[in-house]
Amino acid sequence: MHIAIDARIINTSTGRYVERLIHYLQEVDTTNQYTILVPSKDLTFITPTNKNVTLVAADFKNYSFAEQTKFKTFLDELDADLVHFCMPQQPLLYKGAKVTTIHDLNLLKTYNSDKNWFVFHAKQLVGRYLFKRIAITNKHIIVPTKFVKNEYMNYSHIPEEKITQTYEATDVFIDKLTPYKHPFKEYIMYVGQQSDYKNLKRLGDAHQKLLKNNPDLGLIFVGRKTPGALKNEAYFISKGYKNIHYTGFVEDSQRDWLFKNARVYVFPSLMEGFGLPGLEAMGHGTPVASSNTTCLPELYETAAHYFNPLDTDDMARAINDILTDEKLRNSLIKKGYKQVKKYSWERMAKQTHTVYMNALKKSS
Repeated sequence: MHIAIDARIINTSTGRYVERLIHYLQEVDTTNQYTILVPSKDLTFITPTNKNVTLVAADFKNYSFAEQTKFKTFLDELDADLVHFCMPQQPLLYKGAKVTTIHDLNLLKTYNSDKNWFVFHAKQLVGRYLFKRIAITNKHIIVPTKFVKNEYMNYSHIPEEKITQTYEATDVFIDKLTPYKHPFKEYIMYVGQQSDYKNLKRLGDAHQKLLKNNPDLGLIFVGRKTPGALKNEAYFISKGYKNIHYTGFVEDSQRDWLFKNARVYVFPSLMEGFGLPGLEAMGHGTPVASSNTTCLPELYETAAHYFNPLDTDDMARAINDILTDEKLRNSLIKKGYKQVKKYSWERMAKQTHTVYMNALKKSS
């Protein structure tokens, strides 16, 4: 059978899921033919290891008119037996057999102030219709956590037998670390995008409270300086905040070195569908202070120390607990190592492959 995977997001933060899925599918399935659809610029992002996997350029922007028209024509001509859309955005009029991964419903619940107001709300309106429509037109839906499964079932009224939850995972490469020069003796850190719902202004506020008893403590933000990051940085500067450092883009080996050497990894998000950076921190032996909202307690269980993300005093309290209580710190590190081992990219790929095979049976 011929299976196409819409991997146009492969070189984004969510793209880790797509890249690992493709990597392990090549171990799971050497029989069926796979066509991986990526932007032209990402044709060399991964190198297939099996002859049954081919990369093909698909230059259609998400939520664009071309996605609804030209991408539909492209898929019609591709004539795959099944298409896996790794994000909800897809041609609504495409009638071939398909499955879709929904990572979260954040688009429907929030507004990112670094985006154009009109464009964002237009996408949000399209998204509200799209998220309900794909529940009807897709053979199956894949989600990363039980939280998202329940949230999407409540939103779309999809029957439970039409949705499969597949946990993501993390890979830890402790032998590939490159030191990153920074100005602090010790630091707490955050990795990832800086949209409003990530709640990073409050993290900066909480960090400044910690400086009263720990004046040399740094806060390091790891990741590209996107408009959201620049906006947060401007907020910190306007407040006269100290000891905050932005790395900009760093290689994975430097990011992982920062994970390993941080005193605490802080995940202050107001909403998440999975929360991969916290697991990455645990894999490097770094204790995690986490928001107590959405899927995060499901994902981290007792391996994280929780706080109310709307309360900067409570956030500072949780971080300080880890900084000052060695018994708690050591307990979280041990639990973190065990927690990471509960998740497997290979298992996720096998579960996804099962979804493919069942969807193909239904469409035959």
